[in-house]
Amino acid sequence: MAAKRKTNKAPLAVLMLNLFIIMVGIGLVIPILPYYIEEFQASGRELGLLIAIFAFMQFLFAPFWGRLSDQYGRKPLVALGMFGFAAGEFIFAFATDLWMLFLSRAIAGIFGSALMPTAMAYVADVTTEEDRGKGMGMIGASMALGIVIGPGIGGWLAEYQLSYPFLAAGFAAMAGGLLSIFLLSESLSNEAKAQAKNKKKTSMLKNMTEAIRGPLGFLLILVFVISFALTNFQAIFGFYMLKKFGYDPSEVGILVAATGIIGAIAQGALVGRLTRAFGDSRVVTGSLLLSAGGFVLMTLAGGYWTVLLTVSLFFLGNSMVRPAVNALISKMAGKEQGMIMGLNNSFFSLGNAIGPIVAGVLFEYHMEWPYWFGAFLMIASLIAMKVWTARNNEEEIAGSIHS
Repeated sequence: MAAKRKTNKAPLAVLMLNLFIIMVGIGLVIPILPYYIEEFQASGRELGLLIAIFAFMQFLFAPFWGRLSDQYGRKPLVALGMFGFAAGEFIFAFATDLWMLFLSRAIAGIFGSALMPTAMAYVADVTTEEDRGKGMGMIGASMALGIVIGPGIGGWLAEYQLSYPFLAAGFAAMAGGLLSIFLLSESLSNEAKAQAKNKKKTSMLKNMTEAIRGPLGFLLILVFVISFALTNFQAIFGFYMLKKFGYDPSEVGILVAATGIIGAIAQGALVGRLTRAFGDSRVVTGSLLLSAGGFVLMTLAGGYWTVLLTVSLFFLGNSMVRPAVNALISKMAGKEQGMIMGLNNSFFSLGNAIGPIVAGVLFEYHMEWPYWFGAFLMIASLIAMKVWTARNNEEEIAGSIHS
């Protein structure tokens, strides 16, 4: 593979802004959706389905968009993703029936999934392998910051009218799409596009099966486990705080915001430095250990400050592990960055969809079981990562998938 030039910061800034807008759009739904459901006289079951359909659409469509980005370039897919996400937000704002809410969430999930794998593939196109972790960390930081700020923006705008947050997200996404058209340069060469178009077409299921069986299999499963563990932690966090400590929504909100900011700082400032100093694999194992500690200490926390320390520890580990894993996957993806990052996003979305369900079931039996189960998953993943690392020389990872 030819050496890449030094990372151009302008395109990366556009990608970070776009991902921030998408994650704000996702986050602002959190405080508003229950009120929308009540307005349409729907039940908690519909609320759960509305949340799940977004992640499910991402799971289905991310590999499709990723493959298209390999064939037609990153820039058009980024712009298309932003405009499509805007359409979904506008439908939600003007919905007059429950089916329109489901349509909106499906469209937002479909087109939102076009942006995330394409952005990661773009970063892989324009960064050296040494700086790959830093690039992944920066786009991860923008996503983390967006999901933290989103609920606050949503709650504030909804005080004026319930539709305002979705109108704001729609207009912001349209602006991001226009910025992508005028400011984002194409990172993929015409030769690479032609090679991708000439490649034999296979189904998503076959691609996923082959990826799991191949050298990337372990890392994709690890992405699923990381996502599963994160949503397993988050899904019942507010309920856990209420049942164990009697905290009100404002206290929980402060905890979530503080830890989200910690996560954004860790991804933006720490990941690149740590991966350059110790390598991606060591950062992954260290982050898994931190996450496991966060799960265990959550069950032992005795008050607000110990909870804050515990949650910060967990989010510090979880925020660093995914960019490091993404960097490893990217190094193994070769010329199929879009398709592989699409599969990556699919496994992440699948974890997002399943994690809350399992957490809810375990919580019904004992409120601390979700956290003990999460700790078990992190320790098991750490051991598996050590075994995988022992079998794979990190310096040879970039060429291993094509050997």
